[in-house]
Amino acid sequence: MIMAVFQNIFKQTKLLGSRASSICSSIIPHNGMSQYPSYYVPPIYKKELQNALIKDGEIQKLTHIPIKAALIDQTCSATHDAEVNLMINYLMKDGKKVLARSLMDKCFEHIKKIQLAKYNRCETEEGKSAIELNPKVIFHEAVENCKPIMCLTPIKRGGVRYQVPVPISAKRAQFFSMKWLIAASKEKESTVRFSYQMALELIDAANNTGKVIRKKQDLHRQCEANRAYAHYRWG
Repeated sequence: MIMAVFQNIFKQTKLLGSRASSICSSIIPHNGMSQYPSYYVPPIYKKELQNALIKDGEIQKLTHIPIKAALIDQTCSATHDAEVNLMINYLMKDGKKVLARSLMDKCFEHIKKIQLAKYNRCETEEGKSAIELNPKVIFHEAVENCKPIMCLTPIKRGGVRYQVPVPISAKRAQFFSMKWLIAASKEKESTVRFSYQMALELIDAANNTGKVIRKKQDLHRQCEANRAYAHYRWG
């Protein structure tokens, strides 16, 4: 809006073109299109960070500093899990987030039932203590176990395209892990619900077994087989 006002002024005074844009950019600050001025600080919404600031006494420094409003996905709720929310976003299709969230909740419910059945069948206390009953813990273990360390990327050298093994970033490894789990859950019989199949895949991945773990191991074997081309990364 401010830019439009200045452009109208320059049109009236016949100061158009590059000269008008340079004058506008010098008058309007760099954060002119932002909702908050530059001296506003981001919010600290996580409970553990807030407790750390209170413990260190650093919270007093934020008393008179203006703070930006928290975004819609920034919450201090004890039930909020950023990794689970990311998985829900990957599950979502055509903007149907309510459906994706319900599928994830049903998946956790199936995991709880399967693990409780194993717990009740177990006769020894040692075996019962080894069975994890928390679905979120199983989910985090499964995602962590499915993360690849390296991947193959095509690099062209001398007219030939080689599959070169390269290390993978943590964010992309997490992306591959979740996408593989979703793809493996879709490979099922028509009579099996997606949420139940995904629960089985997460339990298998948490135990370092299953289709996704084999896929990760196959990728690592391919990277090992193509290690002779690793130097093409720096070519």
